Amino acid sequence: MKFGGTSVADLSRIERVARHVAAEVASGKEVCVVVSAMAGETDRLVGLAAAAAGEGLHRNADVDTVVSSGEQVTAGLLALVLQREGIAARSFLGWQVAMRTDDTPSAATIHHIDTTTLANTFKQGEVAVVAGFQGVSPDGRITTIGRGGSDTTAVALAAALKACRCDIYTDVDGVYTSDPRIVASARRLDRLTFEEMLEMASVGAKVLHTRSVGIAMAHGVPIRVLSSLTEPGENGACTLIMDENDIIERRTVSAVVPSRAEARISLLGVPNVPGKSGIIFTALADAKVNIDMIVQSQARAGESANMSFTLKEADLSLAQSILAGLKDEIGFTDLMADQDVSKVSIIGVGMNDHSGVAATMFAAFGKKGINIHNISTSEIKISALIPADYTELAVRTLHDAFGLGEVSEGGA
Repeated sequence: MKFGGTSVADLSRIERVARHVAAEVASGKEVCVVVSAMAGETDRLVGLAAAAAGEGLHRNADVDTVVSSGEQVTAGLLALVLQREGIAARSFLGWQVAMRTDDTPSAATIHHIDTTTLANTFKQGEVAVVAGFQGVSPDGRITTIGRGGSDTTAVALAAALKACRCDIYTDVDGVYTSDPRIVASARRLDRLTFEEMLEMASVGAKVLHTRSVGIAMAHGVPIRVLSSLTEPGENGACTLIMDENDIIERRTVSAVVPSRAEARISLLGVPNVPGKSGIIFTALADAKVNIDMIVQSQARAGESANMSFTLKEADLSLAQSILAGLKDEIGFTDLMADQDVSKVSIIGVGMNDHSGVAATMFAAFGKKGINIHNISTSEIKISALIPADYTELAVRTLHDAFGLGEVSEGGA
């Protein structure tokens, strides 16, 4: 069971979390609970670290020491409330669970989990309350695994413990066909495939952390997304995320997902010779800057090319600095950056078997006068980079074009 920041925002909500945990304990299950920091706490801690570090904030190991403390507080509070209610429980930090990671500050990767301590906790009839988002590096330092990383902690533990499933409690009762704040007719999906949820998370859906879905898919861990803001047994609504083979009916398009935190870099006049792309993207990869939607076109002068790609807005300044430092080696003539863009994606496993999906999407954009900058595709996803001002119009247009608000849910 994993509970996010809004679920543990204050003591009264932590007490409600304890009632959800107690209901599972009463059903005879051994329970491992993963908690996030209380809502807003990580942002507060990041602000303190930034004020203390000045220019040294980016990917500093001591920042992880600061920002991981929010989960420690929540884990201790929940354990105390459970004990008060007569449920045996104890809290664990990432290093106590032996959540072994690499040593990348703020973006560590989980390598191994030693489940011995947790197994002994279950044998003693205790609930294990684990601080999410954190692990321990090979040299014994605290690491964190990125914002939203408590999801990854929970699914990784579920896989290591061979749990029957992983329940992700949040402030909504499941995954919707689009953001209900944008699309009034958005509907909750009863079921989604791992592949669909992975694509949704990767293009900007806030429900689950991308790496958590990848781990669940690799290890076959079913995930339920459900609300912690109701009492146990009060509302059974949820979305079950599972293997594609376990879903009978497959929708052509299941969801429309916007992502506003996007930016675009364009490099003009890149010499059209082998190896230049390798220099660009190796340097960015070494800095842990994730790149998407790469487009290269030949410049008017045939000896050079223009290249553009998208990245998260938060990484734009770092990427610009890296590329500026490599200008002579790469040989480009100009670098342009654009933050006034957003990405809108349609996702559905049924796209594999249906033609005309792209035609419907682009025709719908054309009727609304929405210009497209870049396009990227996978077998079950089409993403378009568009002017940021058109984001909400684009989402509503596509939701209507694919009838996502009209048909009652019968599968993914």
